[in-house]
Amino acid sequence: MRKSRVLLTAAAVGLSATTVLLVLPEQSQKPGRSPSAELAAAHRGMVTGTVWVANEKGASLTAIDASTNRVTATVKGIAGPHNVQAAADGRTVWAVSEPANLVVKLDGSRYSLLGTATTGDMPAHVVLGTNGKNAYVTNAGDGSVSVFDATSLSRAGGITVDKGPHGMRPSPDGRWVYTANMGAGTVSVLDTAKDRQVASIPVGAAPVQVAFQPDGRYAYVTLGGENAVAKIDVAKRTVVAKIPSGPHPAQIYASPDGRHLLVANQGTEAQPGKTVSIIDTATFTVVARPTVGKGPHGITVDATSRHAFITNVYEDDVAVLDLAERKVVARVPVGDAPNGISFTSQAPVVPENPETTVSLPRTAMSEGESSHEGMDHNH
Repeated sequence: MRKSRVLLTAAAVGLSATTVLLVLPEQSQKPGRSPSAELAAAHRGMVTGTVWVANEKGASLTAIDASTNRVTATVKGIAGPHNVQAAADGRTVWAVSEPANLVVKLDGSRYSLLGTATTGDMPAHVVLGTNGKNAYVTNAGDGSVSVFDATSLSRAGGITVDKGPHGMRPSPDGRWVYTANMGAGTVSVLDTAKDRQVASIPVGAAPVQVAFQPDGRYAYVTLGGENAVAKIDVAKRTVVAKIPSGPHPAQIYASPDGRHLLVANQGTEAQPGKTVSIIDTATFTVVARPTVGKGPHGITVDATSRHAFITNVYEDDVAVLDLAERKVVARVPVGDAPNGISFTSQAPVVPENPETTVSLPRTAMSEGESSHEGMDHNH
């Protein structure tokens, strides 16, 4: 029987490390505005945007208004959504459904299903290319990356990569997609023009996620098996430095202003991490490790580079971290086991019904097929 995961299981990627799985109690606190949320709103100057959260055990996505730190909507019916990706304009939102081997495309303001397409085995992360033309999905179970046309959801290609691909991100110039291969200890360099792997960079034990500096000169990768972060020279395609981060680091994100890297130190269920490492990119040193909650996993930063949003997988909430003051200014309850997280500057649309349920195909369709019920390409 297939099992959902917070990080990829050791069996899935051939690692000797123990599996990081969890079963969490229901969160008793309901989403809403709190005194800490009021404080955060005052601090942020009403930044416009929407934060999307993938609740892996809750089979749902949560949309948070970044200006108020209030939950705007919940989309249910997506089994095992480990990762979520909002388009830059906020019009579409993407997620993977690992048990169904599907990538899911939603309308970002109507909270409705635009379509699904079959991926490879055990999809982990979905990202959009820098130009928004294609969507890429890492398939941890078969060592591949699926490529889809982001408009039609038709299969645009498939790329064989190293063992156990997990997190990935596109380069700022759109030429490359880097994938972190947990089972191989490498980062794959994918040529987006040719849809093929052109290099494999040895980085260390159990790489989880990558991030690019905004100028594209360096990339960074979290090493879950080394409790460290590696720095990659993009031109030379080699690791040029490593520093300790925290226990079992998961996601990493570069602030839009290029000044900082944020690393979520998840730890394990038995010994959860509670901090985010803030790394100064100029010196490549950790300058702070503020406490954000139990099991920080996913991380994103708003367009102003003032606030980071972190999923706390063992507390079912999102921490809002003020990067200037280096402290948490709000905690937003979401769904069960929040993992992936994504920010878009598009303001959320408040729906009449705060909860929507979508219906996905019960079984994966044949390779390359897709479903487009209700698709509106012009919205």
